[in-house]
Amino acid sequence: MPAHSATAPERPASGDGRKNVSRRRFLGYLVAAPTLVVAAEIGRQTWFPGVPQANAAAVPSPPLPAELYDLLDALRDSMRPTANLIRIEVNRDGTVSFALPRSDNGQGIITSTQMIIAEEMNLDPDQVIVTQADARPELVFNQLTAGSSTTFSTYTPIRVAAALAQKRLLDAAANELRQDVNVLRSRQGLITGNNGEELPFGELTELASSAANEAVDVVLKDREQFTVIGTSRTKSDARAMVTGKKQFATDLQIPDALPTVICRGPNLNSAPQGANNLDEVRGMPGVTDVVEMTTGVAVRAKTFGQAIDAVNALDVSWDGGTVEGENDRSVLEKLRQGELPLAVPQVPGETIEGDFTFYFRSNSSLETNCAIADVRGGTAEIWGPAKNPIAAQAEIAKKLGIPQNAVTFHVTQGGGSFGRKLFFDAAEEAAEVSQLMGKPVKLMWTRADDSRQGRVHPMATSRVRAQVSGDTVTSFEIRHTSVATEGNPGLGEAITAAAQKAPGGNYTVSQSLYVLTQTNPYNVGVATSLLNEVDMRFNTSSMRNIYSPDTATARELMVDRVAEKMGKDPYEFRSAYTKLTRWKNVVDRAAQEADWGKSMPKGTAQGIAMHVEYKGVACAVVELDCRPETVDRKIRSARTGPRVTKVTYVVDAGLIINPRGYEAQMMGGINDGIAMTLTSGLHLDDGHFIEASWDNYFYTRQWNTPPEMNIVLIEDSESPEPGGAGEFGVAATCGAIACAYARATGKVPTEFPILHNEPLPFEPYPTVPPIPPSPTNGLDVAR
Repeated sequence: MPAHSATAPERPASGDGRKNVSRRRFLGYLVAAPTLVVAAEIGRQTWFPGVPQANAAAVPSPPLPAELYDLLDALRDSMRPTANLIRIEVNRDGTVSFALPRSDNGQGIITSTQMIIAEEMNLDPDQVIVTQADARPELVFNQLTAGSSTTFSTYTPIRVAAALAQKRLLDAAANELRQDVNVLRSRQGLITGNNGEELPFGELTELASSAANEAVDVVLKDREQFTVIGTSRTKSDARAMVTGKKQFATDLQIPDALPTVICRGPNLNSAPQGANNLDEVRGMPGVTDVVEMTTGVAVRAKTFGQAIDAVNALDVSWDGGTVEGENDRSVLEKLRQGELPLAVPQVPGETIEGDFTFYFRSNSSLETNCAIADVRGGTAEIWGPAKNPIAAQAEIAKKLGIPQNAVTFHVTQGGGSFGRKLFFDAAEEAAEVSQLMGKPVKLMWTRADDSRQGRVHPMATSRVRAQVSGDTVTSFEIRHTSVATEGNPGLGEAITAAAQKAPGGNYTVSQSLYVLTQTNPYNVGVATSLLNEVDMRFNTSSMRNIYSPDTATARELMVDRVAEKMGKDPYEFRSAYTKLTRWKNVVDRAAQEADWGKSMPKGTAQGIAMHVEYKGVACAVVELDCRPETVDRKIRSARTGPRVTKVTYVVDAGLIINPRGYEAQMMGGINDGIAMTLTSGLHLDDGHFIEASWDNYFYTRQWNTPPEMNIVLIEDSESPEPGGAGEFGVAATCGAIACAYARATGKVPTEFPILHNEPLPFEPYPTVPPIPPSPTNGLDVAR
């Protein structure tokens, strides 16, 4: 792993005049139950992330909509009506249980949720048991994991519920000990009285319970009293992950659920037109069932290896799919036809324009698509990772022709997502196959399935025009045109999912998402950013954010060109023209940490870029090596090219729950940004993607990972709550790499990934003798 360092969040001194809402009263609910069960309701809070920066040279830019009300606000507002249905339970063994209605796919929200509850109840996080809730339709919009919104949306309601539980336990202990509640102390699940008497939580949970639902005012802890939130903690499942004990979907041992793989067509979304050798394949070793279904021909066998061998042996006729005959060039031509005009009138001064193309990128996560399904007797039970389980439950019920309440969807932890598991393709397929076979199935996509048939980040173009007059930018236009990004299924439940499928529905949602996420952090006069989308025939998704990595790359490259036109240093321009002091402070800190402007060898350069989104701001400074000896180095079956040798990353995202987890988020985002900018493009040819695995789809390899990362976390003193996390590491990194490439080579890149049009280096690995199939080695031979 690369060497790196992280700076702990800088805590504000008390009495700094910040807007502190921690002493506000909130409404909690006691839930009728034999043991203590509590819930929460929240009111609206608003905090302002900074003050405008005075700059006589810059023409102030009015804030774009997302700078006033963004996607985080929209998602939290949608979940408010059902926040009181999110409940915490104190158990008789003294532990605290919470079923989190969000999906953890490695981002660490189970650990951070443990920390939030532990903070308010004075527990050790290990005493808090956080699981993932099954699909709960009554939560409506409140079971969607998207847009880095989990902690922002759940932070206050979870704290309110935990504080109410703590209050009830203290009141019950005061009655038992016959002492004033103000003299009692709570620590690690024990309440201690004035005379040293102790009562564990478990002995109080029944006494603290309520026979009827009751509304209660709750006061939360002051931020200055935090001892858990803001401290670094290793993920609670870290040991299980490195020892192989962590259970993912395909690790679950569901009775009679045998490995199942689908034979898929050669082109994108090819549909089967009949299989010619079903009987022959049914007779192959280990095969139990072979059925034709909507997306292909499914094979169920005793091991995954046997299922894959049978899939490879199938002779199936296919239709041409949804993009037959299309290639990168033809799709790009359709995008060009849909581009919106640059419309700001010409004014005295100079016009600078940029035109950038972003090719398809795979959204295949480390864990390929997978799900377990048992559909028998008019009911269905599903196990799998899902960020939209309510919508999944509804869609599966519709496909199977059974009521929604006849479908139980168990949400499992996932092995990566970044938008991929917003969709539940594997769960729908598993349910269909199980119904056709009348047997439980454990469905897994192969890596080639994920690369060629899975969800992708859409191809797009970004056109930018800036008007410069002396030391002033008078206008800055962005026109982003994209292959349509599916936001399905709506806001995570059946109603908006259905609305999105209506004519024009997806476009309406796309426009809303674009407006709620796109910002321009600079004072550049009249700033506009508009979206148009075309072509609904691809399987797309919001990979590591939807639009921002692309629009940020285009914007930051153009900011460098504007600075050059004005005769200004790229950092100095950003520092001087940034809208808010809070954002400027992050830019200044990044330049300081990175020793911006230091002498570097010819063919290498620094690049700087900032990004504002989800209540936070990030600034990346990268050092990029574009010298021939680096670009042309030979590594077997590899794409080498330029190498990022150092990343300095400064981020301010409000209150940070777990600095170690946040740092890990940034590290992952940086590597995603390197891949998206330099190497990891999909090539479309005659209706299919060429790349079939990570052998020839070049995500960031170890030899392209920066040897040095310096990640600095700044905790904003004005924000009473956390912002987003998962997207920050990507967009600013993409922009900084692009700017560094332009400075190192003297050529402004216009296509991304930069190495997209170079030949695909792919050398098959030597043939090895096949591994004899057995119940224990199926996953080893899956490829």
